[in-house]
Amino acid sequence: MNVAPIIPGFHPDPSVCRAGDDYYLANSSFEYAPGVPLWHSRDLLTWTLVGNILDRPEQFLPGRAGSSQGVYAPTLRHHDGRFWLITTDVTGPSGQLVVSTDDPAGPWSAPTYLEGLHGIDPDLAWDDDGTCFVTYCSSGPDGVGIAQVRVDLEKGTALEEPRWLWSGTGLAHPEAPHLYRRGAYWYLLIAEGGTERGHSVSVARATRPEGPYTGAPANPVLSHRSTTHPVQNTGHADLVENPDGSWSMVYLAVRPRGYTPMFHVNGRETFLAGIDWVDDWPVVDEDRYDVAVRDTSYTDTFDGSGLHPRWVSPGAGLAQIAAPGPDGGLRLSPGTGPRADVGALTARALDPAWRFEADLDLAQGAGALLLRLDDTHWCEIRADAEQAHAVVRVGPLETRHGAAVPLTGPSLTLRAESVTATTTGPDDVRLTAVVDGVEHELTRFDGRYLSTEVAGGFTGRVVGLRALDGVVDVTEVRYAPLTADEAG
Repeated sequence: MNVAPIIPGFHPDPSVCRAGDDYYLANSSFEYAPGVPLWHSRDLLTWTLVGNILDRPEQFLPGRAGSSQGVYAPTLRHHDGRFWLITTDVTGPSGQLVVSTDDPAGPWSAPTYLEGLHGIDPDLAWDDDGTCFVTYCSSGPDGVGIAQVRVDLEKGTALEEPRWLWSGTGLAHPEAPHLYRRGAYWYLLIAEGGTERGHSVSVARATRPEGPYTGAPANPVLSHRSTTHPVQNTGHADLVENPDGSWSMVYLAVRPRGYTPMFHVNGRETFLAGIDWVDDWPVVDEDRYDVAVRDTSYTDTFDGSGLHPRWVSPGAGLAQIAAPGPDGGLRLSPGTGPRADVGALTARALDPAWRFEADLDLAQGAGALLLRLDDTHWCEIRADAEQAHAVVRVGPLETRHGAAVPLTGPSLTLRAESVTATTTGPDDVRLTAVVDGVEHELTRFDGRYLSTEVAGGFTGRVVGLRALDGVVDVTEVRYAPLTADEAG
């Protein structure tokens, strides 16, 4: 049974395309800036983070989007030598956002907005004559469902009124459409059942991109609902044809843990499956690929060469809050703007159990190590030159947790860990301050309170740092997965 994601952590809504022997994959990013992480692979198994596609304020304005708002599901395609990405910024200008480039490493173009297409999850597909179709989950005044329209991408205009295509098999929330041409048929792949435990993948086909579409007799073609499979919420899939003519599928899913209803904390992750074609219908082979658990560890000394693309921020742009330190490392400052209070330098948590450490100098300010799910579900260690203490926020309740630890100087190490649960939750969260080489556990609490099942929303945990007052100098950060023994 294959249970390892190809891209772990909060990397939902995968969309994949191929250019020659190179695969590229993009994910949703919601309120985090820069937006839409972009990955590269040659084998669909090993992926390298290339960058973030929406990396300028003209493409996605940092700090405008609240929790689980911002950039929703993208579609990434390669057509006539150019890469195209279409997505929805639900807190940005009206219309579906389109950017393009000749080089996926960037820069990507300024955005064009396809106005009048009300909804999310837009897809791009081209007919043999070059006609471009946008298929999307409509939320317009005529109802919710899968709609389609011909567009002029260069001008950013729709060439006709939207048409309804297919409403799925009758499950809730038909969404995430992708359209493909194979042989005599056009295939419409969708998600339905909601992005929770009922999530599933269904498919229909037609002889024309406009339809009419007929559903597959074996729908849904992928779902783990009402099973004990350790990977759940399977859906929002995308297909890609490989150089040898075979096909593969990427899809999102979660790895819930703990007692009922079970809890997932690292968000929706990206998984891989093979595709067989039987009677001109796609059949999913979840065990075709042997997906190894990847080494997710890293150490960042912030050597002045620019921030690694793993670093993103809610509430403020990275350039507002982070700059090279005068003596090396990184200097953090409080953000500005209406959501400056949640601005932070963060990276996605990637493993079921992990440790994140930061070496700080607080001679000129106060700072915090933050573990965040959303605006109202987080915890952090707050420290200044005198003492360190833990704060936990769950919904409307915010409280200091545990006793404060006095400091003997401005330098210390702060640590957050996801470790083995001591209750029926998914894990325990442990916060520690290391002062003069001595470890002080500030608090340890049930990780379910920083889970999607408690908080709601569409994101996953991120961990990082922020300045509370003055400036905070960061010498080094370290992230590593923990073994079962280490997590105990």
